[in-house]
Parts: sequence; C-alpha cells; structure tokens
Amino acid sequence: MTKAISAAQAAALIKDGDTVAFSGFGLACVNQEVIAALEERWLAGQGPCGLTIVNSSAVGARGKREGLGKLSYEGLVKRWIGGIMSASPALGQLAADNKLECYNLPQGVMTALYREIAAHRPGVVTKVGLGTFVDPRIEGAKVNDVTTEDLVSLIELDGEKYLYYRGFPIDVGLIRGTYADEMGNLTMEHEGLKMEILPIAQAVHNSGGIVIAQAKAVVATGTLDPNLVRVPGNLVDYIVVSEPDNHMQTEYTQYNPAFSGQIKVPASNVEPLPLTIRKVMARRAAMEIRPGQTMNLGVGVPADVGIVLAEEGVSDYALLTTEAGAVGGTPADDKNFGHAYNVLAQVGMHEQFDYYDGGGLDLTILGTAQTDARGDVNVSKFNGRVAGCGGFINITATAKHVVFAGSFTAGGLNVQFADGGCRIAAEGKVRKFVRDVEQITFSGEQASLAGQSVLYVTERAVFELREGRLTLIEKAPWADLQRDILDQMDFEPAIADDPRDMDPGIFREKWGGLKAHIDAAAAERTAANSTAPQASTPSSHK
Repeated sequence: MTKAISAAQAAALIKDGDTVAFSGFGLACVNQEVIAALEERWLAGQGPCGLTIVNSSAVGARGKREGLGKLSYEGLVKRWIGGIMSASPALGQLAADNKLECYNLPQGVMTALYREIAAHRPGVVTKVGLGTFVDPRIEGAKVNDVTTEDLVSLIELDGEKYLYYRGFPIDVGLIRGTYADEMGNLTMEHEGLKMEILPIAQAVHNSGGIVIAQAKAVVATGTLDPNLVRVPGNLVDYIVVSEPDNHMQTEYTQYNPAFSGQIKVPASNVEPLPLTIRKVMARRAAMEIRPGQTMNLGVGVPADVGIVLAEEGVSDYALLTTEAGAVGGTPADDKNFGHAYNVLAQVGMHEQFDYYDGGGLDLTILGTAQTDARGDVNVSKFNGRVAGCGGFINITATAKHVVFAGSFTAGGLNVQFADGGCRIAAEGKVRKFVRDVEQITFSGEQASLAGQSVLYVTERAVFELREGRLTLIEKAPWADLQRDILDQMDFEPAIADDPRDMDPGIFREKWGGLKAHIDAAAAERTAANSTAPQASTPSSHK
C-alpha cells in the first residue's frame, strides 16, 4: 500500500494551531510542494490559522517568494521559533510589525532540540548563547514586544552557568528526500545537503504527529539501496511527489551532480574572482589559515576565501567545512551557499553542529554587519527587522580563532583600484563600527573570558580583540589613519603600539603570496612551540 498523496491532500492535514517543523537550507531539502499547497489553501480561505513555524536554517530563496516566504501571512502564522529568516523577509516584516511571536534561537541549538524532543528529554543545555541576545539576562531570544513566554533559562551546574532551551512537541514535519518507496523509506542521493531530516521525523513521530516527505518519485518497496535510506519508512506517514520546479537542489541550481557527489569537477572549473574589496578581504582573512586546520566559512566575503585558496594553490592546507554538513572540498558561491564541490564526506547538519559546539573548529571566517568598541558583533537584527542569527552564535562561541570579514562602511562604498593600491571614490553612507550594536550576536566579553582569538578584517584596516577592547593592529598602505579609519567610526578604538601595514600584494590583480605567508607563520609557530618550556610529567603518569 503506497503512502503517496497529493500536495493538496497533505496541506489539508495541517490543522489550526499546529506546530510545524520544516527542513531546509535555502531551497535544499525544502518540501516546497506542501508549502505551495498550504499557501493556496490559505488564499482560498480554507486555513489553517495560528501555526507555529519551526525551522533551524533559512527556508527560502533570497530575492524570491519561496519557502517560508509563501507562508508569510498575518493570521496564518502565530509564532516563529527558528534560527534564521533572512530568506523570508516578509516573515521578518511580520515580526518587526509585532504581528507574530518571534523567538530566534541558534541554528545548532535548533537541530539539537529536535533530538531532545524525539527522546522526550526536557531540552538542550549548553553554553552556546551566553552573553548574546538569546541569554535571558539580555533578550532571552525574544525579538519583538508580543513575544513574552520564556523559552530560554539561565541555570547553574557544578558551579558553571549554562543556558537551558526548553523543548516542545511538534505536530507536523515537512521534510524532503530524493526517492521514497511505497513504505516511505526515504533516500537523499541527489540532495546536495543531508540536513536534519531524520531528527525532525523522529521528533514529530514521537510527539504523536505526522511526517510528510517530498520525493522525486515513489518506487517499489525493496528496490532502494538501504545504505542510501536516511529516514526509515516507519517514521514517514505520507509522501508527496514533486514537480521539478519544486525540487531545487539549491536556491539557484536545479541539480548539479558535483554538489551531491555523483561527479568530481577539476579545480580549474572554479571561476577566479575579479579584483574587488571582497577579494582583498578574503585574501587577508585567508592569511589566518594554518596547515592542517579544520575551518568553517560563512556567507558573503568568507565564501570567497575558498576560491582564494584554490587560486593560490593551497586548497589542501585546511579542511573546509560548512555548517550544513559538508566536509572537505571547495565551498560554492553565495548563490549556492552551504554546498561544496568535491566533498570528502557529507554529514547531517545536526551532526556537524555537535562537532562545532564541542570545539572542533580551529578557525571560522564569518561576515559582520555592526561592530562596537567591546568587540560585539551584530548580524541578526537591523532597524527592528529580524534577519536571524543562523549558525553564527554556535560557530563563534566555540571556534578557537574567529575572523570577521566585512567592508568598513556600507551603502554606496566605492573603492577603486589603481597602480597596486586603492582610493575611496565614495564612502559608504552607513557606518558599521558603531557605539553599541543593535543586537549582540557575538559577545566580545564572552570571547575574552573564553580566551578566544578574534580578528576583524576590512578592506582598509584590521582589528584584534585585546583585553576586551577593539584594537587597530594593521591598516592598508594607501589608507589615511584619521580620514579613512578613525573618522568613519562612532568610537575611538585602541591602537596597537606597532600597527603594521596590510600586505600590499593583496591589493594587486595577481598576488601569489598566500602560500609563503602561511608557511612562514606556521614555521614561526613551530619554532616558538619548540622553545617553550615543557611542563613536567606527574610521577603517577610515568
């Protein structure tokens, strides 16, 4: 007996007041068929009303009304609990207008919550989020005035402070795979990301809810390779077969076998970057890499770092990972963010965040929007509008070395290149170094307490977090300290006794200096370690 039903039939199963969990990263693993049918049902006046929407990462496509953007109607959604809504700006506008309750939790915490809900444990206990806006001493993850219930608590265990994120039952899970058999066994071989579809299915099933899976086709039971089945059929209640347009692999790619591991592409297939300030910042950020490190790259400027490594011939120096689950390979561009070419392994997003949260990352390079004198960073809320923190809080809270990369100002910044240098033709209208960030997505104070190494890279200056204060350590050779840097900040930073010039080579069309820089820095570190005094070995361990 097949479990296949139409998208309209599936949408009719979702009742007023249900809590609905959505898998997805952009348009990867998004059950777009049922989402579209839900919108049609709502516009026809058939409900449902008052839904609680739950998602860990962005579900939609920037610049398009897809994913959760199709459900951004006042009355359809009562509450949002999720990691990020930047791909669904209409939903963010409802939150800004106080037309829905809104809780923004770290992406990795969301993926962990699914497993705690599935196991009927009370919730997630972690240090991730301390000192940020999700800390109940600050905002408690509540991002507008109509959000009042406490979902996050501060607790103490063995004399240390932790955050407790409370679990809750989930009524409906909307997930996606590649093929399903008649019993509901679901594979993911053509999906570029494996996501957290199994934890969602387990959480919903053990909450007494229903799981609706989208697949390209339904095949006969027994014909699927069991090694490819990611969700067993006992956890899937219904299957909806998709049309190709509703089964995008990424936000902008229908299907690329290099993202899902069917083929490998030559490194030469990756297009080189034009010389822009993005490339300059990506080059400077790449200088922080050391051989053998495991690292994560964020969206925006950081996504270009992987391409810079390929251009400079040092792609094998570090193991690149993405929070979506890619291990190894070369991360794709912003339009296909989260995916990677030629990955060595692909794990579930929940599994990746376990690794990240435990301190597995040596280095992360992420974007930045606002930074203040204390080293706090905001990437999650601007002018009252919610973008969401995504995995930013998890990653920056636990990586050993954190590098933020972004332009010095925004809104019309025009930097022109000539003769191996630059000049600012037009300064940006929006200052990014502000007296106080609107929302604390990264806590400089918490990073200092944890002993993290933190760097802030721009096209004209580099800052370091020293003794809890933003400190200028480098400036571009072409930049005037007062006019181009200090006058463009809302506060006066500390200035190192010996600020250096940024490497002039990173401002040229051709550089070729990354390998030599990394090798020299690695040799210097090895020499320092070899001359450091060694701790004596306790006699009981001899």
